[in-house]
Amino acid sequence: MPLYFEDFEVGQRFTTAGRTVTEADVVNFAGVSGDYNPIHTDAEFAKGTPFGQRIAHGLLVLSMLTGLRQRTGATDGTLIAWLEIRNYKFLKPVLIGDTIRGETEILEKRETSKPDRGIVVQRVRVLNQRDEVVQEGEFVTLIRRRP
Repeated sequence: MPLYFEDFEVGQRFTTAGRTVTEADVVNFAGVSGDYNPIHTDAEFAKGTPFGQRIAHGLLVLSMLTGLRQRTGATDGTLIAWLEIRNYKFLKPVLIGDTIRGETEILEKRETSKPDRGIVVQRVRVLNQRDEVVQEGEFVTLIRRRP
């Protein structure tokens, strides 16, 4: 069931399901984005880097996070817009084969000048299967009020 502005509470937390980053994800992202950086696409080159292997594109992981959040259905039909991504940091590399999941905490709710919507500020974190935070930041979203 989708959540409306009134349903969110400061301090409330949500967790997404997990998803494994695959070879196909990296190849497809490189093709769509045009980012063929060898740290992502060339296994021989990547062996000589501090990571010792290829890593997933940081923006691929952010994209996967937004998809995982969408799959929860929490804002189906209630999300009006993403207004801002603040202080987003790529903290650790995500390796091909890692399984990521998202955690969200509601930081703030604000009224707007329009009575049919409000702003919800969310802290998001992406964790890998070792429970390491690999990315984090804040999403500022515009959410519908109940009709």
